[in-house]
Amino acid sequence: MAKPNYSYEKRQKEIAKKKKKEEKRLQKAKSVDSQPPAAEALTGSDDKAATTDET
Repeated sequence: MAKPNYSYEKRQKEIAKKKKKEEKRLQKAKSVDSQPPAAEALTGSDDKAATTDET
């Protein structure tokens, strides 16, 4: 009977993990790209708060 090649199996798992991680990263990048107008609005209110603190 042949011996199982554990190195091959481990490498396949690593490749699958990397692929899944990359897909998640791309998906997060897409969701971040679609939300900048809301982020700009928050930044604008922060600037107003900062000017209020100065006076």
